Amino acid sequence: MAVSPDRTSPPSPVLGRPGAVASPADSPDVGTAWHYGDPLGEQRAATTSVAVVDRSTRAVLAVTGEERLTWLHTISSQHIASLPDGRSAENLSLDVNGRVEDHLVLTDLDGTTWIDTEAARGPALLGFLTKMVFWSKAEPRDGGELAVLSLIGPQAPSVLRAVGAPVPEMPYDAAALPGGGPGFVRRMPWPSRTDSFDVLVPRDRLEEWWATFVVAGAREAGSWAYEALRVETVRPRLGLDTDERTIPHEVGWIGGVTEFGAVHLDKGCYRGQETVARVHNLGKPPRRLVLLHLDGSADGRPETGDEVTAEGRTVGRVGTVVDHFELGPIALALIKRAVPVDTALTAGPCAASIDPDSYTPDTAIQAGRAAVDRLRGR
Repeated sequence: MAVSPDRTSPPSPVLGRPGAVASPADSPDVGTAWHYGDPLGEQRAATTSVAVVDRSTRAVLAVTGEERLTWLHTISSQHIASLPDGRSAENLSLDVNGRVEDHLVLTDLDGTTWIDTEAARGPALLGFLTKMVFWSKAEPRDGGELAVLSLIGPQAPSVLRAVGAPVPEMPYDAAALPGGGPGFVRRMPWPSRTDSFDVLVPRDRLEEWWATFVVAGAREAGSWAYEALRVETVRPRLGLDTDERTIPHEVGWIGGVTEFGAVHLDKGCYRGQETVARVHNLGKPPRRLVLLHLDGSADGRPETGDEVTAEGRTVGRVGTVVDHFELGPIALALIKRAVPVDTALTAGPCAASIDPDSYTPDTAIQAGRAAVDRLRGR
């Protein structure tokens, strides 16, 4: 599913900071800063010290009601019926054929389940949730009173402590911000290989919180830095690294690329479950998400949606394309499962190669397939 920029949202107030360069008009992050004059330096800070990134274009929803978790459990891919207070999870909404419609991160805290997702998918997701309530004691609504900032880097915990904010210890743990109002800190396992935190702050205090983090030592960084680290760690983004045919298995939302998935394989009764179970137990996904290294000497770069070819034959599509401060030009791509890791590829106008560390040999035999073979005496 392609996700277009939400041009109806006003620009973030942080975009007015000195040195801010706006994200491109065709970016899903339009309305926030792309960088602050030194995009590669900002990436370096996010890996060696700490950077703060404005991600306030993300749509935030809220669900209240005593049955909110059991209700969400029945209509999404994650096992959240008994999610503890102060705990988070990644989750998917699938269509009837198991294709990904929405990827969301949710946190349950003090009687409210907060959901954040891509800006352009917010209204559609809220519409779907509202339509699915029926008689459940759950009340989904717009949660736009909160906005998302991200603190990334090994010194992020020190910055949080300096401003009096809690520092959750485990991935997906969350804790309320000081002051008694809305807002919380959530530790994430990505995009950085070190410490990553999402901080959901009151939207009307976004500039204040941003300045507070900067004074405490965080370097201002744009969406370019966040995306470069996300691509490096092979984390997909809905609408960029997925298309209308994507199923969770292809992009690592079921194990594979990361141990933190968005689909729980021991639950059922949600839309698209049959495809998820069939592919996991009996089949293999038709494509896989990989990291591509691009030829930096080529004239031009590929764009999201361009074909990936091998000897003139289309074998995949390009996702996010970004310049990394150490790796140079890189991209994520969905390629056919049978393409060997050492295949010479072309991505748009330039040569490309698969990063072998992003490629897991597809040799495992699924439990369901092994059981069928045993029954057949193989």
